Parts: sequence; structure tokens; C-alpha cells
Amino acid sequence: MRQYFGTDGVRGRVGEFPMTPGFAMKLGWAAGQVLGAEGVKEVLIGKDTRASGYMLESALEAGFSAAGVNVALVGPLPTPGVAYLTSTFRADAGVVISASHNPFYDNGIKIFAQGGRKLTDEQEQEIERWLQVAIEGGMTCVESDKLGKARRIDDAAGRYIEYCKAVLPGYLSLNGLKIVVDSANGAAYKVAPAVYSELGAELISIHDKPNGVNINAHCGATAMQSLRAAVLEHQADMGIALDGDADRLMMVDHTGIVVDGDELLYLLAKDAKAEGYNGGVVGTKMSNLGLEQALAAIDVPFKRAKVGDRYVMAQLKKTGWRLGGEGSGHLLSLDHASTGDAIIASLRVLTCLLQQQATLFEAKQDMQKLPQTLINVRYTAQQGHDPLEDPAVKQVVIEVEQLLGQTGRVLLRKSGTEPLIRVMVEAVDAGQAQACAQRIADMFT
Repeated sequence: MRQYFGTDGVRGRVGEFPMTPGFAMKLGWAAGQVLGAEGVKEVLIGKDTRASGYMLESALEAGFSAAGVNVALVGPLPTPGVAYLTSTFRADAGVVISASHNPFYDNGIKIFAQGGRKLTDEQEQEIERWLQVAIEGGMTCVESDKLGKARRIDDAAGRYIEYCKAVLPGYLSLNGLKIVVDSANGAAYKVAPAVYSELGAELISIHDKPNGVNINAHCGATAMQSLRAAVLEHQADMGIALDGDADRLMMVDHTGIVVDGDELLYLLAKDAKAEGYNGGVVGTKMSNLGLEQALAAIDVPFKRAKVGDRYVMAQLKKTGWRLGGEGSGHLLSLDHASTGDAIIASLRVLTCLLQQQATLFEAKQDMQKLPQTLINVRYTAQQGHDPLEDPAVKQVVIEVEQLLGQTGRVLLRKSGTEPLIRVMVEAVDAGQAQACAQRIADMFT
């Protein structure tokens, strides 16, 4: 079992263990020990727009240097951009300082292997072993002539913009489309508007003025109200919402209706099928039953992985399939990107729409989602007590499942990034889904 790494790296509240400069330095050193032994000589470090990123960046740089690993700094850049540039700059690994969709007072550290691949569980466990050595006994330091050096890369954003633009086929253009883009005051605040406008779209850019503390604040892929309002106000063709590190994509059609990751994944799968794709799609336990039913209707196989894009990726590798994702907007299209990339996923959706000469509203009609209620309940961790194993909770779940029968689903899980219990209920009737989810959620309060 990993002690510090969750489903998306190490994450926590800044200033509290483990998100302290001391821990970040030891993590950099521990990662340097493990990755250095595997031949890593340089690590590329990017970050989102949180003020705490400067502090953690400096601490990680010191840790890697002490382990004899060079560092290349790219500044604010989407997580998938760091994954891409890790390859193009011939770096041996990449690090992103971001807490993704979390509030500004949280931060996190994600580590990529060469090619933008997430570390294996075994690699993370080995890093934690070295981390414990540093925590208990202190860090060592290589000889002065072997210390890692640091350099700053100034044209990283421009390279990533060109990479994204190349995803839209050369015979297509966004000319004539009016698009609202919400960058969540996050890592994509410069690159996302540039990509769409340079491809010809009439662009309205919102939430693109980060100040270190407004990332994800009532904006982005986790708070769609302002994007919906802007689409309607400007009579735009669609809206595109990214999260703080731009690996999640949500969209809004011209009527102001949110189009989530499950629906977007279906659009990508349907288009791929028409182009001759013979593989299947990987979703998660949280994926809407409507996605599974719609894929079955077009003879596309579907598998569910554990929640978290790392597990979707693992299932894709196991099956050899190329498409996967989550309703939250993590979308994997391995023919075009090695990791979840919101900008590239949006360009793939736009390609589908342009080729079909259809609006987003029209294209999504073939998939009908079942009403799904998700309630996040914050809990206080108590040693030796697992709230999901509480007999009273289990009994209520049994009763709800008996009530729903074959027409719905219940899923309880702990968040991998926050102290939350996620209660999901799916049912044919929205009111029933809400009532059942609330009944279960009340057991944790």
C-alpha cells in the first residue's frame, strides 16, 4: 500500500504535511534516487498558477539536485503539456506541481516517466521507501561536481500550442465558429485561447487572469455556471471548460446544456468506429450506464476500470484499445496524446463535429444518460476505522440496491485526493436517484 501517493500523485493542503517545502525537497530527492538508478539524468518540472507552486518548485529542484538529477523548468503549463514536452526535450521524466481541480490552498506533485506515462505502482512504492529514509534519517548529497543543474525553458508554451494545433486536420478550420473558453484561471490560461484563435475560431476567453489564488474558483470544468451564461449571452456555438491543470474537459452546447466526459467519449468512439476503429472503450465504475448502452448499440465493447485515469490507462494497455475516459472529463485518445489532454480532446470533438457538419447538441442525441446523483461527503479520518465498512452504512446500501433492482446502481468510494466519500446513485428516475443518494450520504454525517 502506498502511504503518500494517491490516484493522482501526492496532494494536500499547502503548509500541512505532506505539502510542505521540506517534504517536497525530500520527495524530489527520493524520486531522484529511484529514477536516477533507472537512468534518469534530467527531469522537466511544470506547474499550474497556484502561488504555492513557486515554493514547491524550488524545494523539488533542490531535492533533485542533491540526488544528482538535472532540472528543466517550464513554468505554468498544462499537465499534458508537461507530459508532451518531457518527450520532445528528451527529458527522462516529468513533474507537475498541481492539485488539478482542487481549490488554491491545496497543491500536489505528479511524476511522469519518459513519454508522459504515469509511474507504476511499484515505482511509487520504491520512491516512498526512499522518502521514508529521508524523513527518518535525513538526505544525503552527491559530490559537488555531480550535483544536478537547473535550466529554464522559455519557449515551452509555444511548442505545446503548435503540437495541439496539429491535431485538427489541415483540411479543416474553426473559421465561422464562435467558442467560449473557460481556462479556470489555471495552467492553460495562455495556451488554450491561443490554440483556438489561431485555428480560426471567434473566441471569447473567460477566467484567464490567474492571480495565484483564483484557480478553479467558481469556474472551469467543475463549476460550469459562468460558462453556460457566457455561451448564451454571446450566442456562441459552444463552450469549452478546462480544469486547473487542463487535463479535464467539459463542454456546453449552444443551448447552454452541459456535455460531460461520458457524452464526449461516446462522440469520439462513434467517430472512431466510423473511421474503422475495431477496439473498445474503457470507462470507470462511475461511467453512466447510458454510455455503456449507447456503445453497445453501435457494437463497441466497453469495460469498466477503477476510478482514476491511471486505471483507465492500465486497462487500455491490457486490452490494446485506444479510447477511454471518465464522466468528470478525463479523456484518453492514445492515437493523439499519451495522457489525458483537455485541449487535444476538445479538438478531436471539434473534428468530429466539422466532419459531420453537426452541432454539439445534434451529435450527442444518440446517447441518453440515466439520471445520476453524486454527493461528496467530507469525513474525518480515524485510525482503524473505515467508514465504508460501517455495518449501518452497508445495511442502508443493501436496502437501496434492493429498491433499485436492475434499473439502477449504487457506488461508494473514497476520493484518492481528498478526505471525501463519494456517494453515487444511478436510477431511471432523477428524483429517486437523488433521494437514495441523500439517504446513504446522511449515514456519514
